Amino acid sequence: MKERKQYLEAGIITTTHGVKGAVRIQPWADTPEFLCDFERFFIDGKPVRVKSASVHKSVVLCYLEGVEDLESAIALRGKTVYIDRDDFEVEEGRYLIQDLIGLRVFDLNLGEIGSIVEVLTLPANDVYVVQGEKRYMIPVVPDFVKKVDLEKDLVEVEIIEGMES
Repeated sequence: MKERKQYLEAGIITTTHGVKGAVRIQPWADTPEFLCDFERFFIDGKPVRVKSASVHKSVVLCYLEGVEDLESAIALRGKTVYIDRDDFEVEEGRYLIQDLIGLRVFDLNLGEIGSIVEVLTLPANDVYVVQGEKRYMIPVVPDFVKKVDLEKDLVEVEIIEGMES
């Protein structure tokens, strides 16, 4: 089993909001609401308590402990926000993109076809980009993705003609 990162990149602080120290976080998650459930983030390797967080359009407006004014909020611009893997649970049947990258991919008819090098998040569904001797684009739907086994670092698929790029 490949080693999984404990601290995961969750977003980036893009700018400030107002003059009381709020920051805007551009989330790297399915929805910005996901980040509103955390009691702490990690910035520059240090835990920072979240005083409050709310969604505004597609960003998270956040007040962090120790960031009480505009000047201290400006100092955080461009910083990556991390979350601890132990602070949340992933729903059954859902996976973190970070955990999927590098998994070996086996087609039920062809055998091993490569490994996942990228996951495209598209409006209809995600797509696994698999690189081996050939490159494949596999929509993440039950017709094609049969099983994901993080314990075995393995994804079982059944591809059809046209998925090769």
